[in-house]
Amino acid sequence: MSSKAVTTVPESVLKKRRTQDEIKAKRAAAAVAARQSAKAKRKEIFKRAETYIKEYKSTERTLVRQRRQAKASGNYFAEPQAKLALVVRIRGIMGVSPKVRKILQLLRLRQLNNAVFLRINKATLKMLQIVAPFVAWGYPNLKTIRELVYKRGFGKVQKQRIPITDNSVIEGVLGEVSEGRIICVEDLVHEIYTVGDNFKQASNFLWPFKLSSPNGGFSKKLLHYNEGGEAGNREGKINALVQKML
Repeated sequence: MSSKAVTTVPESVLKKRRTQDEIKAKRAAAAVAARQSAKAKRKEIFKRAETYIKEYKSTERTLVRQRRQAKASGNYFAEPQAKLALVVRIRGIMGVSPKVRKILQLLRLRQLNNAVFLRINKATLKMLQIVAPFVAWGYPNLKTIRELVYKRGFGKVQKQRIPITDNSVIEGVLGEVSEGRIICVEDLVHEIYTVGDNFKQASNFLWPFKLSSPNGGFSKKLLHYNEGGEAGNREGKINALVQKML
């Protein structure tokens, strides 16, 4: 009689195989859960974007209707007071007094052609009045805000300048702070444009925009915009300037 040799597998090898199988099963389950979560999140983001578009259009229609009614009745329509300002630094460090330098640091305008969003109130208007010869500012529209965030947007993540290449960058920093209100780029744009409750956190998350010199350069930096120069408040004309600097 010929006896067949029985091959035995060491117990340590069997344990290792079982452990590897468990790890693979956990990874597969985690991947499925991640795909489902991402799919649900995408749906939520699309719904929010549609809601924001409807809100913007409704606001614009209301303003148009009010302007027409005022014109038809022979009255003047008082435009709503701006709540948001876009400030661009147009001059360097030459001839900057200590007080002006400190305010520029508070506004996070440390370099030439830096730009930041500001909430308009009594305090910020006083600061802008003091640094007016060194900055150009005005009231940005939705297109300017969106293009700045999409084209030149960088976030502050653990005190580092990180490009906003994914919604997870925004959600990781602002998701918990805003109680889930800011989880994607459109949420961030909406919060900035409407100057919402979480505007301070959203503005601080955005690293100061580093813009290029405008096409054709600046004409007269030392003069105010009302005098044919570049400095100071230019209201809605700031959008044209930013388009040249993107």
